[in-house]
Amino acid sequence: MLFGLTRSELADIFGEDRLATLPATAFPPYTAGTEGARLLQTVGVPTGTLHLREPDEDSGRLPLLQHVVDAEDFEDAMEDAGEWPVIGWLLNAHLALDPASGKVHAFDADEETVQELHTDVSSLVQVALRFQRLLDEFAFSGDDGDEEADFQRLEREVERIRQETSSINPLPFQGDETVWSVVGEEIAAGRRFEANSPGGRSLYG
Repeated sequence: MLFGLTRSELADIFGEDRLATLPATAFPPYTAGTEGARLLQTVGVPTGTLHLREPDEDSGRLPLLQHVVDAEDFEDAMEDAGEWPVIGWLLNAHLALDPASGKVHAFDADEETVQELHTDVSSLVQVALRFQRLLDEFAFSGDDGDEEADFQRLEREVERIRQETSSINPLPFQGDETVWSVVGEEIAAGRRFEANSPGGRSLYG
């Protein structure tokens, strides 16, 4: 794993009720024991920007990619991509876990594009953690005269997350079109703040 993460560390930041996990039974048997699947079972991800996929009510399983999109529509998709479990949703992209490599891919059905988004699940959790913590904790000064300086400070925080992540795993922010790059741009523009967060109260009153 690229990033060392524990559930206690995430719980200290967000609280247990803000962490989402997936049960081992949600994964296909050949996937459940992989590092990425175990991380989603034991550590989880903070809720908010990133959404984990809910297992099917009847089968208790995550859907396979072939049941969500037509993998043949994606020119760059690997031949066995249709067998990958869909673990989550980010912006308008389905996140699928390749059990063989441990990588996370983002499939945008509208654009019929696929992005190799993360080298492993720990990177996915790390970026979600960093952005969600920024959204939870960033505070604007509340002074209209300092608004430009506030947004410059916010932009620097987003850029710091990009750079520090890219120094270990360049995939999440490899180009301006990755879903995480778009999320970062939205945050820097003042979007995605919840109304009850420090930033949201400043922005929305």
